[in-house]
Amino acid sequence: MIDPVTTEIIRCALLQAAEDMNTTLIRSSYTPVIYEAKDCAVALLDRDHNVLGQSSGLPIFLGNLEVCTRETERLHGRQVWREGDVWMLNDSYIGGTHLNDVTVYGPIFVDGELAGFAASRAHWLDMGSKDPGGSMDSTSIFQEGLRLGPVKIYEGGAACADLHQVIARNVRFPHATLGDMRAQVACVTTGRRRLAEIVSRWGLDTVTVARDEIFAQTERLERTAIAAVPDGVYRAGGFLDNDGIDLATPLPVNVTVTVAGENVTVDLTDCADQATGPVNCGAAQAVAAVRVAYKLLVSGEVPLNGGSFRPLSVATRPGSMLAAESPAACQYYYSHLGLVIDLVVRALAPALPGRAAAASYGDSLIVQMSGVDPRTGKLYVSQEATVGGWGAWEGGDGETCLINSVNGSLRDMPIEVLETLFPVRVTRYEIRPDTGGAGRWRGGHGVVREYEFGADTSLSLWFERSVTPAWGLAGGGAGAPPRVTLNPGTSGEREMLKVNALPVRRGDVLRCESGGGGGYGPAGLRDRSATARDLAEGVVTAAGPSRGRQRSTWQAR
Repeated sequence: MIDPVTTEIIRCALLQAAEDMNTTLIRSSYTPVIYEAKDCAVALLDRDHNVLGQSSGLPIFLGNLEVCTRETERLHGRQVWREGDVWMLNDSYIGGTHLNDVTVYGPIFVDGELAGFAASRAHWLDMGSKDPGGSMDSTSIFQEGLRLGPVKIYEGGAACADLHQVIARNVRFPHATLGDMRAQVACVTTGRRRLAEIVSRWGLDTVTVARDEIFAQTERLERTAIAAVPDGVYRAGGFLDNDGIDLATPLPVNVTVTVAGENVTVDLTDCADQATGPVNCGAAQAVAAVRVAYKLLVSGEVPLNGGSFRPLSVATRPGSMLAAESPAACQYYYSHLGLVIDLVVRALAPALPGRAAAASYGDSLIVQMSGVDPRTGKLYVSQEATVGGWGAWEGGDGETCLINSVNGSLRDMPIEVLETLFPVRVTRYEIRPDTGGAGRWRGGHGVVREYEFGADTSLSLWFERSVTPAWGLAGGGAGAPPRVTLNPGTSGEREMLKVNALPVRRGDVLRCESGGGGGYGPAGLRDRSATARDLAEGVVTAAGPSRGRQRSTWQAR
């Protein structure tokens, strides 16, 4: 038995340990994609690979870091764990992500006994893919860079120098890459220190009993939340625009959610087969996306730990876009995951009408630039996500200019950082008016971000959700889809959403416009003062309400 006060103190200590790990990683990293954009996440696990504590971070990472330690143990046996060892893994078919997302993890021993694991995942700027930073048109995993794992990068506290050399010789930025790797190792070291302190203070037996009670409490709360959802089978479907190779063929994604008592099953088997282009992911990430949607809608107020997902099961189909197998390309694995999150919410909207929100703009909308910086004479890669509009809900407008649900606490790149590090100037960054879906509560708006290139540049883009833009709920209108224009207003104007390594010249201008979120409820019921405020602020124009705000036709099947 353990008293509730001690249990709560240990719970908070574990959560703070994870936050300390995350702080170590961000402050030690070498590349702005981590230290500015915060494209990373960490977790502290128990010796059975269950989550003890997680930091803020990318939700799509946080849902499955334990997969890496479990798979390592499955392949090599329990005896593989040794004090001072650190491992890494970036295999898309195990961790589920693209090769740039590298998981670094290590066992934690206290007084010679295995007590748990520390793990982090972070985006490495380059993994030696056929194009710097990553390719929008890859058709095989073997075009996407160095694929490793699980492998040791430190053994007994000493660096595995041969493997470090393998990494350095296969990436375009070896100094920064190994620096980010060591930042993740430092994160593991912090996790080891913090868990050892917690165990030393209370003893492993007490911490174990507290863990069991925390997990049991969480499971009870999760089951109570699920029991409040009416039993039934709920469905929704939509389409990805394309796979980046065949630009004319949308790819279906359908979800079926079954609620039975205190359990939920989400079936993702009815989706496209793994695609030629890089829109595939390993099954672990499909599971993570469902977990994000579940927490978003059903039990967001319940803390996340090893008891959170015991009542939730996810079915995937091997060889499908959501459970890809080698040699499927996986560079843009997250586009369909954002759609899955919105579709799970859409499916459950009839059961939870007061809690479900309309769809969001839904995708990371990547802008990637590479080339030689004339100020330094060195190769550079800049990669950033774009913010957009979220869906409205009963009682409130959607959020404007927010990162998508896949990325959670990811940040858009500050203009000052971008212009300091790379030969580009941001000439415009503002709200894109009239992009939120109309409704009693309107959807959030997207942004306009315009770049002027200061050097000849190789440009890559990945913008999504034009075929299935953000739908409305309860009679609300759909949000506007994204739009990207090169050299707008000139004779050479060109519109595009996806492109790989397009040569652009110094002085060219790129205008990126992200989509808006769906509206909620009939637009005729909107409060007049809210409309007047929107007009005064310029986020809605007098000519705008009929543009991009049609009633949503996407319905749960």
